[in-house]
Amino acid sequence: MSLREYYENQVINKLEDAFEYSNIHQLPRLEKIVINMGLGEAIQNIKILDTAQAELKAITGQAPVVTRAKKSVAAFKVREGMPIGCMVTLRRKRMYDFFDKLVNIALPRVRDFRGVSGKAFDGFGNYTLGIREQIIFPEIEYDKVESIKGMNITIVTTAQSNQEGKELLRLLGMPFRN
Repeated sequence: MSLREYYENQVINKLEDAFEYSNIHQLPRLEKIVINMGLGEAIQNIKILDTAQAELKAITGQAPVVTRAKKSVAAFKVREGMPIGCMVTLRRKRMYDFFDKLVNIALPRVRDFRGVSGKAFDGFGNYTLGIREQIIFPEIEYDKVESIKGMNITIVTTAQSNQEGKELLRLLGMPFRN
């Protein structure tokens, strides 16, 4: 059973019982997942950006977009318009597939993993998770990795509060710390 089917068959009923919604459209659901790799080193070595794009494409199954600097910062030797990272926005089937892979395969591969923090919500039910190394994903071949790169994963939900968003993610299998 896919994660979306699990959400529709099991999670919806548990959320209705927990929060007593009057309308089915009030139920929180996943809207999108944004994966961002900020690469400050790309200023000196542009090849790092190409490898990061290839790795992000392998992880998500979707071609990443190159992000560019919005402002010039002299202290960091950054000029406006310079490529400084890449990102992917996942929706629908790819979003559910990535979430399933993140929770069940990638996160348990993190060294000394005890669960993710339950405090990284933004006040509107959206959750942001920082990962220090991309090698926790099974698509990345450890031998071919030139440098360890981190990424930010933002899970955007339609929840109205942090409590609803946390309950939704918990029911979908996100391993929160106690």
